[in-house]
Amino acid sequence: MKKYSIILLLIFACLQCCYEYPIDEDGLLITERGECYVSNFELLNTDYQTVRTQNAVIDTLAQTIHVEVRWGTNLTKLWPQFTLVTDAKLDPKITEWTDFSDLNSPKQWTVISGNRKVKKIYTVNITVQPLNP
Repeated sequence: MKKYSIILLLIFACLQCCYEYPIDEDGLLITERGECYVSNFELLNTDYQTVRTQNAVIDTLAQTIHVEVRWGTNLTKLWPQFTLVTDAKLDPKITEWTDFSDLNSPKQWTVISGNRKVKKIYTVNITVQPLNP
């Protein structure tokens, strides 16, 4: 009987936890945090090595990310990595290689706050390092 009481107590605790902390459609906890920004950005090639020539310039007010890549980088198959504020999420999710070859059409991602109430669209602008003569 004691064994069943413990099991019921654990089930109740799990259900209570889920009730107190709702989850979104991705299975992520929805929290009280309203912050919504990108703190770091990386761009990797198919060997999972950085293609940046320097740190990305992230402007959280203008919601832009400027990154210069090395001359000769294959822009058709890059993997962007965003570091977001705690509990925020990215939309659309990055699930495959991204084509950045059209430099006149920057890519955009939406950062969504932990409470899911604040959404900010970040534009990623890529430039290619000039070829040195």
